[in-house]
Amino acid sequence: MPESSFEDFVRQHRQDFEEAGPHPRVWAQLEQQLAPGKKRKVIQLMGRHWLKAAAVLVLMVNSVMIYQFIQMKKAQHLMNVSPEMQEAKMYYTAQIEQRLQTIKSYPDAVLGLDSMARKELELRNETYQVLEAELIQNPGNERIKAAMVRYYQLKLDLLDKILEELREKQPVSKKQSDYEREI
Repeated sequence: MPESSFEDFVRQHRQDFEEAGPHPRVWAQLEQQLAPGKKRKVIQLMGRHWLKAAAVLVLMVNSVMIYQFIQMKKAQHLMNVSPEMQEAKMYYTAQIEQRLQTIKSYPDAVLGLDSMARKELELRNETYQVLEAELIQNPGNERIKAAMVRYYQLKLDLLDKILEELREKQPVSKKQSDYEREI
């Protein structure tokens, strides 16, 4: 078949090749069926995300409140719990710090203390922290208050004995005696 006859055939039977699509009512029904499904799905997805966002928000608010509560507990010092102990704490702390500074002025070779012993000499060691925590939990307990005062006294006695031994081992230098005179 030559090409011109094929083209002529297509032109003559063009109506037969074109097919009428579905009726417009079919398209309208399809649109009605598809449209409500999309809206419901979008609403369902939004509902799920809102629920997740609300859960995250509740967790964040609870976390912040717990953190603030813990910080408030830590900020509660001995002064807030037991004002009468504050004066004793200030006095003994000053005395202990003075003696510790005097001990630290001696050379390490004369001291002969290892790191564990030095840590125990410090004012705020584990024993002190336990007593202070107990006092915060039980502010009216007189036994704990007496134990705190006893701790301070024992610490001062220990530091005084160490200083006596150090003075016996090494004569007091001019720098140390000037420092002690100022105090």
